[in-house]
Amino acid sequence: MSQSVNFTHQPVLAERCIALLGQGIKQVGTEGCALVIDATLGLGGHSELILQTYPQVRLVGIDRDKQALARASKRLREHSARFTAVHATYDAIDQVAAAYSSEEYPLAGVLMDLGVSSMQLDDTARGFSYSREADLDMRMDQSSGKTAADLLAELSSLQLAEILRKWGEERFASRIAREIVNVREKKPVTSSAQLVEIVRAAIPAPARRSGGNPAKRTFQALRIAVNQELSILGDALPKALQVLAPGGVLVVEAYQSLEDRIVKRAFQQAVAPATLDGIPLTDPKTFQLLINGAEKAGEAEMENNPRAASVRLRAISKLKAEAERNGE
Repeated sequence: MSQSVNFTHQPVLAERCIALLGQGIKQVGTEGCALVIDATLGLGGHSELILQTYPQVRLVGIDRDKQALARASKRLREHSARFTAVHATYDAIDQVAAAYSSEEYPLAGVLMDLGVSSMQLDDTARGFSYSREADLDMRMDQSSGKTAADLLAELSSLQLAEILRKWGEERFASRIAREIVNVREKKPVTSSAQLVEIVRAAIPAPARRSGGNPAKRTFQALRIAVNQELSILGDALPKALQVLAPGGVLVVEAYQSLEDRIVKRAFQQAVAPATLDGIPLTDPKTFQLLINGAEKAGEAEMENNPRAASVRLRAISKLKAEAERNGE
């Protein structure tokens, strides 16, 4: 069970995200009445700012982590009349939109702040951090699914190497996987400290002397595998684009290259018309990028919030039909 921890939470690029979502709210909502979905609620930092900034907006926060939902709901209790928490993975966004959007409150904005949350990193008992001793759990939803320790116990050397290579971009994946299998034959690999030592022993000494903790990529890969993060993201993006009301905005913050590539590709596909033998199949003006490329946090924010250093922000809007834009 997670120990009691006082969590700190600084939402990354908060003002920029709120402003981008505001473009959708102004386009879609009548007198500001609109729905926003925070697809990755976490501790509710972004959601709190949205509700404070746009007093007519209703907000639904999705999270698979029941502990996060409880803490965010407590944080947002003064906005309880306009806030609803939903326990789900955010690839259920189409179902959530169907349940909570309406003609009076159309879906004007979706925010996805990807990756592991501040609460999950800071809670030692969750096992996400390679710098603190803990059981290797890594589940964002601790009520179901296999833990990282389960995967380390069950998967073959080839399967483990594939996970480390694909989702951790670990060049020593095979060596680390073989060492995990060698160690588990003597003793189960169940703690973060054990895994860190396995990685250190598996990789060449020169590689241990640069680039930070050598276990970082292994922990990232296992976390992604345990929580199926990239497949959920890949499923959620097209659903979010589909359910947005015309004029609505999707804002995504990614913190590592694997996530950002998926977002970039989904956005590129959305703004480019699909063709068959050179014949357009879709209207090329259905979506428009609000940011060319990806935005990064400024130096001041990175100094105040180290987790902002790796963020890549992208945003896209769903265009209104020509007649609607002209007020016809």
